[in-house]
Amino acid sequence: MDNKELVLKAAGELFGDKDPSAVDRWVSPDYRQHSALIGDGPEALRGLVADLPEGFHYELARVIADDDLVALHGVYHGFGPEPLVAFDLFRVENGKLAEHWDALTPVVRETAGGRSQTGGRSFGGDTEHSRALVSEFAQRVLQDADYSVLTDYISTETYLQHNPEAADGLTGFGAAAAKWAGEGKNLVYKTIHKAVAEGDLVLLQSEGEFGEPVAYWDLFRVENGRIVEHWDVITPIPASLPHTNGLF
Repeated sequence: MDNKELVLKAAGELFGDKDPSAVDRWVSPDYRQHSALIGDGPEALRGLVADLPEGFHYELARVIADDDLVALHGVYHGFGPEPLVAFDLFRVENGKLAEHWDALTPVVRETAGGRSQTGGRSFGGDTEHSRALVSEFAQRVLQDADYSVLTDYISTETYLQHNPEAADGLTGFGAAAAKWAGEGKNLVYKTIHKAVAEGDLVLLQSEGEFGEPVAYWDLFRVENGRIVEHWDVITPIPASLPHTNGLF
């Protein structure tokens, strides 16, 4: 069983079957937690699974596997009154889930571009080419804020946007960015913590500011040497966590 299959199997038993005993089968005794929602270690995860409500379920949109890291993108139903779009990132070690990060945001029913926060599909591609392109884009555009080179990385013909406040295309992104700036929320990327890539998909986990300290989770799809599609979750960094491991 490869790491992708392992994570899907573990997540299915934990959050599909809602089986607390799955912790014993799939979770390392040294499980390290970075989520803002739960304490550290396997017993905290066992307690969360045991307390999941009757109507809880998870809707998977896509999975990205990169060596020992496996990312899931989907929607949780039943964690609260509204469904939550989520990125979950797991590190696998010795056949067990060893570490976990996540970011969640409410589902928006009516988005600016008419696209859902998890819709779309992958078409495959060269993983290392995709990683290199998005990593360079992250440095030059996101961190250095050099928007003069934006079209060196993002397609001017097809750029599909799943951020709920931005419409398709560079004009849609520009209009959203101007609106955010007017609200005192400039896109500031300080540190890119992880880049998880498979085929034409690259997930960045970053730290920065958006009117307040935030975690950025950006998923990009690459085609013909340009970024052609984008999904994201932007979540505030809480003042305190239920563990000492940090959010990143």
